Amino acid sequence: MVAIVVAEKPSAARNMASALGGAKGSYKGTAYEVANLRGHLYEFAQPHAMVDSSLADAYQKWDLGNLPWDPDHLLWKREAQKNVADVIKALRSALGRGDEIVIATDLDPSGEGDLLFWEAIDELGFHGKKFSRMEFTDESKASIQKAFEQRRPVKSMQDEGDFRKADYRTKFDFLSMQFTRVATAMGRQSGQDLVLRQGRLKSAMVSLVGDQQKAYDEYVKKPFFQNRFRDENDVMYTNPEEPRFDQKGQVPQHYGPSPVVLDGKADKRTAPPKLLDLAALSSMLVGKGVKANLTLATYQKMYEDQVVSYPRTEDKTITPEQLKDLAPLVDKIAAVAGVDAGLLTHRQPRSTHVKPKGAHGANRPGPKVPSSLDEVEHKYGKAGRLIYETLAKNYLAMLAEDYLYEQQKGHVEKHPDFVGIANVPQSPGWKAVFDPDAGDDPADKDGADENESSKGLGQNAEPFVFEGANKRPEHPTMRWLMKQLEKRDVGTGATRTSTYSEVTNDKAKYPLLSEKGRKLRLAQAGEMSWRLLPGTRIGDLGLTEKVYADMRDIAAGTATAEERLAVVADWVREDIATMTKNAASMRAELGLKEQVVSARAEGVWQSAPGGPKKVAFKKIWSGHEFSDDEVAKLLAGETISFQATSKADKPYTATGALGVGDYKGRKIVGFQLEGLGTPTKWSGRTFTPAEVTVLLAGQTLEIDDFVSARTGKTFGCKVSWDAKAKKIVPDFGSGDEPPRSWCQHVFTDTERKALAAGKTIQGKGFVSAKGKTFDAAVSWKEEGGKKKIVPSFG
Repeated sequence: MVAIVVAEKPSAARNMASALGGAKGSYKGTAYEVANLRGHLYEFAQPHAMVDSSLADAYQKWDLGNLPWDPDHLLWKREAQKNVADVIKALRSALGRGDEIVIATDLDPSGEGDLLFWEAIDELGFHGKKFSRMEFTDESKASIQKAFEQRRPVKSMQDEGDFRKADYRTKFDFLSMQFTRVATAMGRQSGQDLVLRQGRLKSAMVSLVGDQQKAYDEYVKKPFFQNRFRDENDVMYTNPEEPRFDQKGQVPQHYGPSPVVLDGKADKRTAPPKLLDLAALSSMLVGKGVKANLTLATYQKMYEDQVVSYPRTEDKTITPEQLKDLAPLVDKIAAVAGVDAGLLTHRQPRSTHVKPKGAHGANRPGPKVPSSLDEVEHKYGKAGRLIYETLAKNYLAMLAEDYLYEQQKGHVEKHPDFVGIANVPQSPGWKAVFDPDAGDDPADKDGADENESSKGLGQNAEPFVFEGANKRPEHPTMRWLMKQLEKRDVGTGATRTSTYSEVTNDKAKYPLLSEKGRKLRLAQAGEMSWRLLPGTRIGDLGLTEKVYADMRDIAAGTATAEERLAVVADWVREDIATMTKNAASMRAELGLKEQVVSARAEGVWQSAPGGPKKVAFKKIWSGHEFSDDEVAKLLAGETISFQATSKADKPYTATGALGVGDYKGRKIVGFQLEGLGTPTKWSGRTFTPAEVTVLLAGQTLEIDDFVSARTGKTFGCKVSWDAKAKKIVPDFGSGDEPPRSWCQHVFTDTERKALAAGKTIQGKGFVSAKGKTFDAAVSWKEEGGKKKIVPSFG
């Protein structure tokens, strides 16, 4: 009997093999072989590939009339991810050699580890095997060995609560693509050809940033003035009951100097900050000029080299075993990070940072310690250096002592309601190792202590008029956003970071958010989304909480995925109605006009390339809506004529038939003007049939009466027809002969002969590209390897 131990990824497989004695062998009498996935090997197919062929067209179109989807129509088909064929082949082979399949994927609250395992089993057809589950706290040797010895028997995929809840979540997120189609349709009705992507996390990010941006932009400073005291050590004394005034001159001057009374002293301490997840790490590095996508990519490379720990962990603590594993490396890590190892005297486990349960543990340095930060930078760039230095110092801070300070409290003797506090540092502890606010704007420093005073309370206090104001809302930043998401339990640290990287990617076609330095704002697509989201289900920040509650019920067996997914259709209907209302105010606020979205005609195109074919095409073309009779003629392959309106709002007669064209790389069926694909007109001049014949033969025409669309002036040049690009290509004379015209001046035959003979001629009425008229002497000579008109203004 051979047990096939299936790990979640290659690195986990290496740890399994190391703990059990090799990639294959026998452990305490049980023959085994270690195999691995590489995360999700499969993903859901596109919606139109998930349904019966009769419904495929409706599920492929983004029209509101085809929404909501019916979950009962979806077959939930999967397809292999890109570049995993070799992993699938090796896995299939290994599973075929086993009598028992051991689930050794991650144990996490979302059930993701179970989901990606059962996806592979389902697609590869190995349900008939004997299954068991390894349940380990981490990937330490002892934990893996214990989990292998005590593996739990598993009956089937559907008997596992972790699989059921993860399966529900991934299907819910798939169905949420409908909300993207709804929002995109609203954008297109407003004349914007954008894809407005929605989802539990994306929509939450847009809502939070949009609301905070509005609060920041609309902030109005409201100053106030109030009596306070200040001593010689700059400690302030305040009375919360003291009245505030709108103007400084209104504040009564009835206080005088007074001694300070010390009410008491107390020793205080602050523990080191928590260990980092990817969201917190990436937020810190954004403040140092490293974008989230670069942090993700660089961290992954460093992880593969075992320089740092597993990136996509959900843990914010480490296990005692993980603490023990890194203990022999601490001094070496400190030397690399530039930390005095003498500060690291708290090497026993902290209950706030070290807990018995976990999987990969929080992000931290890996088992392979580099020789220096310079080595890290040489191999992984500046981002790698910052990643390692930040992770190392954050981890090492846990091994330093608490920050100690003495808190002094006192009051103004003659006016005891005025109280002051001074926090006097005694021992820096972990603060000498790690500054969690390094690189932040001073105004954004969460750890700033306004009561910190190196001298403590003074002896005497003087009254003064304090000028304050209502606090301006913080400008949204990645760090601010990650804290808001964490507070609302929306997504994991790794998922927040990867989604943030996606929605802020300035190379993406439709980014939702834009970064400028540390500051974060809505991009164009985000601006529209934010105005569409109020009152919607997908924009509700409590949606993730609802999904998680469903997951708990489904895992417990008190609910099924089918019944919880059934409500999504009603939510889509509600959001269509809500976004329709929101779209009206969006257009008003953004100055957009409502556009009529073209209706579509459907039927069988009899003369389609390759034979009759069911097609759909826009029913409105150039301001004309095809009648039912015209639709029938087009489908029959006939040519029709009708009155259309040009973009310049001029009427003209359009003649054409159905055809196949290219639109943004896609083949689409639609009405095409007769002659499309052949030269018809260019720059205000219609070619004669004889000229068309010449152009189609690949020859060049020289024509003098083209008309500039911008200036209305006549000009001449040579033209040819680019059959591949289907466009006229002008030649303004960069060859051996002077051009027919230059800067909107048409040369006479005499002038052209003079230029060809190498003479300089005086020209008047030239027009620059910016529309300015000028005179110049011009000649025809070679510059930069080719002949051209060269002006002289001397």
